Amino acid sequence: MILKVQDKFGVLYHGYPGDYNYREFYRDIGYDADYDYIKPYIAKNGARVNTGIKYYRITGKTEFKDYYNIQWAKDSAEKQAGHFLDSRVNQINELEKFMDTPPIIVCPYDAELYGHWWYEGPYWLYILFKKIYYDNCNFKLITPSEYIDKFPCMQVSSPCRSSWGANGYSEVWLNPTNDYVHKHLHVAGDRMVELAHLFPNAKGLKNKALNQCARELLLAQSSDWLFIITNGTMVDYAKKRIKDHIGRFTALYEQLKNNKIDEVFLKDIAKKDKIFPDIDYMIYY
Repeated sequence: MILKVQDKFGVLYHGYPGDYNYREFYRDIGYDADYDYIKPYIAKNGARVNTGIKYYRITGKTEFKDYYNIQWAKDSAEKQAGHFLDSRVNQINELEKFMDTPPIIVCPYDAELYGHWWYEGPYWLYILFKKIYYDNCNFKLITPSEYIDKFPCMQVSSPCRSSWGANGYSEVWLNPTNDYVHKHLHVAGDRMVELAHLFPNAKGLKNKALNQCARELLLAQSSDWLFIITNGTMVDYAKKRIKDHIGRFTALYEQLKNNKIDEVFLKDIAKKDKIFPDIDYMIYY
């Protein structure tokens, strides 16, 4: 769902989220409305903030924005869902000519695209799934692991770096402002694997501590922290989050290695970082 793509003839196309009928993310009444009117609804210190109430549509490459029309937005989403479906059908028809097994097409996108940056994204998905279910198409929805179970013999390949992240090597997440973080992430990752092999099938308190280690590692590895540092927005907060999660992970790592788990400490950070309630540390085994 890239916003822009240029073909070999130099023709520039706009991707789905950039449709002029869609809601304009950057125009929010927290900044647009008269200050005296909006003041009771923004930050207590009087600073303007996003309210989530947005009156305008993208309209075009102009400062002037037309009012948002939800029916126009839905019409665009429905047309684009049909276009996406037809494109995948044609793509599969071409690919299967050269393959012994059914081709798989993987379409990964950031979850925050849907509903956040692209307000109509969830509706687009809803229409797409309905079309896949009811229309006569040549494919079914499947997860990568399900596909591997069905067709375990396949070519192993390494995908090329995309332009995502700037300059073809993920520069947003690896540059002089944030590169110091990676050595800590690599050490923590190796230690997580070490813990899984040291304590396979742990029970009770030790199991809870190991699962919390896995949570802290994943939170430390969140790409948003490096992204924020690069962009220079709330840098201190991002650095603190990295430091906190690596620090909590390291403390638990040492406690597990020394067989001295601090239950009060574990309970405290488990309350603060309770994401992924069903995580199993043995995925690192």
